[in-house]
Amino acid sequence: MRERYKVSSNPHVRSKVSTSGIMMAVIIALLPTTGYGIYHFGIRALFVVLVSVASTVLTEFLFGLYKKKMTITDLSAVVTGLLLALNLPVGIPLWMAALGGVFAILVVKMLFGGLGQNFMNPALAARCFLLISFPARMTDFTYDAFTGATPLAALKAGGNVNIHDMIVGNTQGTIGETSMIAILIGACFLILLGIIDLRIPGSYIVSFLVFVTLFGGHGFDPAYLSAQLAGGGLMLGAFFMATDYVTRPITAKGQYLFGIFLGIMTGIFRIFGPGAEGVSYAIILGNLLVPLIEKVTKPVAFGAGGKSHAK
Repeated sequence: MRERYKVSSNPHVRSKVSTSGIMMAVIIALLPTTGYGIYHFGIRALFVVLVSVASTVLTEFLFGLYKKKMTITDLSAVVTGLLLALNLPVGIPLWMAALGGVFAILVVKMLFGGLGQNFMNPALAARCFLLISFPARMTDFTYDAFTGATPLAALKAGGNVNIHDMIVGNTQGTIGETSMIAILIGACFLILLGIIDLRIPGSYIVSFLVFVTLFGGHGFDPAYLSAQLAGGGLMLGAFFMATDYVTRPITAKGQYLFGIFLGIMTGIFRIFGPGAEGVSYAIILGNLLVPLIEKVTKPVAFGAGGKSHAK
């Protein structure tokens, strides 16, 4: 009798679409930016992607053997490995990419109970772990013909940037963040399938633009704002990581509040922080605040909190 009341971990979504179906859609949506990253940076980018994905899948497989419960068929480990790879510079040592994959799955995901119980995005947590552990290698975007500062770093230093190159993707950066067009193609695919909506990405991007307009020192400068949008991991984070079902708020108001928080924090990190980026840290901080956001935005039950039927 007691087993009837056993409820699995969140997210609780009434849908005919399976977890593996959602993950497969995300993988397909990430193919344009992954393919462009490999085309842009060369075969070395493919190696980083393969090592990262292999490390996440193998770690979850071995943990499943230990726990006698196999979960790799839901494809979430593949998504984690792919997202991690897209957030890495192409010149990173392959063993670091593998270490990040192990950390993402073992420490952030499986030790907290597996998919649905991790309190932060595993791929971004692994990226932050690598940034803290190996800052020099994680911020070195020099590879073959690509040298010098990233567009955001140049912009922060007062230099000029080519916005067209930033939108197309002909710039330095991590494997999956350079082409704004490729990212948006994948994002549109997920929106059309109903996998994600614009609550979080929209509120994230709009609040970020408002913050940068007010505090960026350039006012409402379309060129500067376009460069801020196209540069770095803002688009990749807004559409593919901030929208993660497990680590985002489940309430509609909470999702808007979550997006606004991310936009403000990203603006603070970029404008006032020592670095030119900030998306990863903003989303991780937002993940930690999700329980509080859900608490303050939880709908009041009808008839509770002083509310009653209208007479």
